[in-house]
Amino acid sequence: MLLYSFAHLRVTEAPVANNPFYRHIFPYIKPYLHVVRIMTHVLWDVVAILQSLFYFTDSSKQPCSRNKMEDPWQKAYDFAVAVAKKAGEEIRKAGESEIRVMTKSSTVDLVTKTDERVEKIIIGSLKQEFGEGTHCFIGEESVANGEPCILTDKPTWIIDPVDGTTNFVHGFPFVAVCIAFAINKQLEFGVVYSCLEDKMYKARKGKGAFCNDEPIQVSDVKDIHKSIIISEHGIDRSPEKVTKILSTMQKILCIPVHGLRGSGTAATNMCLVATGAVEAFFEIGIHCWDIAAGAVIVQEAGGILLDVDGGPFDLMSRRMVSANNDVIAKRIIKEIEIFPSARDDAPIEEK
Repeated sequence: MLLYSFAHLRVTEAPVANNPFYRHIFPYIKPYLHVVRIMTHVLWDVVAILQSLFYFTDSSKQPCSRNKMEDPWQKAYDFAVAVAKKAGEEIRKAGESEIRVMTKSSTVDLVTKTDERVEKIIIGSLKQEFGEGTHCFIGEESVANGEPCILTDKPTWIIDPVDGTTNFVHGFPFVAVCIAFAINKQLEFGVVYSCLEDKMYKARKGKGAFCNDEPIQVSDVKDIHKSIIISEHGIDRSPEKVTKILSTMQKILCIPVHGLRGSGTAATNMCLVATGAVEAFFEIGIHCWDIAAGAVIVQEAGGILLDVDGGPFDLMSRRMVSANNDVIAKRIIKEIEIFPSARDDAPIEEK
């Protein structure tokens, strides 16, 4: 401020005549004042620009960007949690009444009217909130009814309305609503609501994983002999595949490990990895809607995802290992007997 004032001095006859400073010194510095004045204006312009970009809050005195963009997907994340809760309530109510059971690909691939109704509730709610045609959807029941299962760069919701339908039919208390969101083919967040337990698992990329708003983390076990592994036998009952599944389970049990478990729902299995209750989950034959939400939760809880051959995780490949660390994952992979399973995004004639 002093520099600014000094650079704008105006010389009058009186001070020049009466003040020794003006009479003897000022004539030598006067030629430079014009340069100082220009530099001062530039300095104030820079300050003005910075003030337009940043401001200081009264409470924290920390700089905050005025132009900082609002988080584009927080609203979608919060809404997904609310919709999952609503869907879970619908499932609980349906479980108290008569359940009409149908089949899809086989006599053990069950579907109920609740699956279809809940998926319509979820997709309808999302379309109403975000607009018709703005987002894409991959839903288990929609795909079963002929809709394509293609993941593009567009904002895409990946939905399993009732993960664990067989559990639901039999009253086995592990049933989950799964909602995941991807953009540019990358998973952004996942929500798994284990509705009969009333446990809301959720995670957003880079923001951590939570169960009922409490942070969760994978276990730190690295000794395979001290681990619990979780898996499923799937819905394909062809003797060749069942033999490979059971052989894999036998080999893992005989490592030995502390135990082998299965909840009947892939999403819940992955959440158990995320909470540290088990060390790993593997399966061949699952679908993208079974694991998309859980994939975000496991990774945000500190876990890893791999293909069953040890390569990178591929959401559409229908096979996966999720584990607390790569030591456990790679040890399990050594025992897995791989069998073919058509990709989710394969042409219909190849499925």
